[in-house]
Amino acid sequence: MLNHIVLMKFKESVKESDIQIIENLLDDLPNKIIEIHQYEFGRNIIKSGRSYDFALVALFANPESLQRYLEHPDHLAVVQKLSTLCDNIITVDFPGSDAGSIKEKIPNQGLPVW
Repeated sequence: MLNHIVLMKFKESVKESDIQIIENLLDDLPNKIIEIHQYEFGRNIIKSGRSYDFALVALFANPESLQRYLEHPDHLAVVQKLSTLCDNIITVDFPGSDAGSIKEKIPNQGLPVW
């Protein structure tokens, strides 16, 4: 199991409608990218000087499935949109404690499903 954490700091000029667009795009990614096992995101609710505005937590079977996610065209479209709205985006990827319980999801590459 591999945890993928993303923190975003929005530009001062970002509007509520921009954030809603990001939420809609992010909400649709698990429907398009099968490598995602678990996926949560949301706005920061407790503001402090160290806070970021938005976070995403995703769970993947292994580094290879995370890499496929990172290279997926639908993910790249969200990254492109975020790059116009954020002053800073940071990520961290780390192994989880229950790595043996998740099986890798591999995209169907035209092979029959048995």
